[in-house]
Amino acid sequence: MKLASLDEVNTFIEQNPLAFIYISRKDCGVCHALLPQVEKLLENYPCIAFGVIDAEKVKKVAGRFSVFSVPALLFFVEGKEYFREARFVHMDILKEKINKIVRLYEG
Repeated sequence: MKLASLDEVNTFIEQNPLAFIYISRKDCGVCHALLPQVEKLLENYPCIAFGVIDAEKVKKVAGRFSVFSVPALLFFVEGKEYFREARFVHMDILKEKINKIVRLYEG
C-alpha cells in the first residue's frame, strides 16, 4: 500500500497490529532493487500489513522515524517499533526476524 502523508503512515501503524514500512527515494537504486524482494517475502505473511513511503514526497517521515539512509525497513508490533534494517539488507536475516515475530505474535 502506498502511503502519501505522515498522517496516513501513523494511521497505518495504529490500525495494523503487524505493520511493515518501507521507506525509499526515487533516486535510490538499492531501494528499487530491494523492494520486489521484500514484497515477495511478505507474500508469505498475510498477517503483516505492508506500506511503502517515498521520502521525497513525505519529507517529514525521515524526521518522524529518525531515518538517515534509504531504504529503511521498519517493523511495528502493535504500534511499537520492533526492529529496523537500513541500506544493505540481508534477506535471510530479515526473514528470520520476521519468522520469530510472527511465531511469537500468533503464539
